[in-house]
Amino acid sequence: MSAPHLPEYDAPDTELPSTDLNFYFDPVCPFAWMTSKWVRQVMARRSYTVDWRFISLRILNRAVDYDSHFPPEYEAGHTAGLRLLRVAARTRTEHGREAVGPLYEALGNAIFEPTPVAESDPSQDRRGSREFVAPILSELGLPSGLADAVDDDSLDVEIQAETDEALSLTGKDVGTPIIHFQPTEGVAFFGPVISRLPEPDDAVRLWDHVIGLAEFAGFAELKRSLRELPQLPGLGVDADEVGTEQDWHGGSRRTKR
Repeated sequence: MSAPHLPEYDAPDTELPSTDLNFYFDPVCPFAWMTSKWVRQVMARRSYTVDWRFISLRILNRAVDYDSHFPPEYEAGHTAGLRLLRVAARTRTEHGREAVGPLYEALGNAIFEPTPVAESDPSQDRRGSREFVAPILSELGLPSGLADAVDDDSLDVEIQAETDEALSLTGKDVGTPIIHFQPTEGVAFFGPVISRLPEPDDAVRLWDHVIGLAEFAGFAELKRSLRELPQLPGLGVDADEVGTEQDWHGGSRRTKR
């Protein structure tokens, strides 16, 4: 599969906000969603500020033959994620960066917290449709017309640029989420990848350990490719269940290395 040519993206001439961390997410990634829930726990206890940014698994894997490398539902899922990121990009442009966090939270709740999404046809994914996004936008008080952005591939240039930005911080053999601590001088990591949401006190303790690693300039990697399926209702795993363990490569459960 050849990579599409995208024109160079010229970032808007505006000063980016000063934040404690930048969180790069793809809205269909369950591990990014679980980590974002943990980050929100810590935000409530420590008053950290977060800039929610984009990384597209579909763009990241644009040169990969999905049929031979991934389970059958992955291409539709990653494409849905890109379509949702288009909506997030349009929302950010028209309603400010502060609108992205609530939108991501609402999308994640709709995707991962209810019963599993029915996908009778693996080539289609309703998560990337106007019908899926429009009610979520309305509930947030945003114009439902923003849902039209799912088909606006001109926004892919902006999403590509932010994906490249994230990979420039960590290297390319990664997935989502990517967290950049104390930007722009601080270090960035892929992860931490967690499959269970900690209790509030444990969440802060985990945060302190991660910050300890991030503050050591020589730390490079701590990795385990075996992952428990996240405890998310949308994946059919209850909070008190142990998820099935799977072997992941970078940010995806590839069937071929």
